Amino acid sequence: MTEQEIRCLLKEQPEKGERELFDIYYHYVYTIVYHKLCNIGSREDIEECVIDCFVEVFTHINPDYDGSLKAYIGTVAKHKAINAGKQLQAKAKRNIFLEEEKFCELSSDENIEDLTEQSEQTEILMQCISELGEPDTTIMIQKFFYNHSAIEISHIVKLNPVAIRVRCSRALKRLKTMLLARNFTF
Repeated sequence: MTEQEIRCLLKEQPEKGERELFDIYYHYVYTIVYHKLCNIGSREDIEECVIDCFVEVFTHINPDYDGSLKAYIGTVAKHKAINAGKQLQAKAKRNIFLEEEKFCELSSDENIEDLTEQSEQTEILMQCISELGEPDTTIMIQKFFYNHSAIEISHIVKLNPVAIRVRCSRALKRLKTMLLARNFTF
């Protein structure tokens, strides 16, 4: 379904239009929110933020707006995720109590340096993927993060499966070049 068809549906049958919008853009919004909150929030926090994004979109969307729905929805998701991240960090700070007389050592089997490096590499990877531009960004995320087939992706980005495979191959080459330029370790 094209963005224009969604706009028409939102005008004529708002409830059905909202359902279509949700079904089409859910994974896109989830991906954006996940990458902003994965290190600070739980799965429930991420899902709650995704729902908040759609509530915001449904409340403020103007079917007559002729700009890109995907860009609008992505912007809402990014801002909601950033705000949710700030709230989660503030909540985490409030929950840490250290007494002046007692010092406790928090121990963990996890190597903080490795986790930090992985987090930084994930940030670089996601930044490079987003710089690929659409529809390549969506194709890469759907293929490698959600493990969708070319046929499944073709329904999302409205290209045929052969075009999806070709774009994916080219995008992988561009992505590798971009990552090497940023001293990304494989």
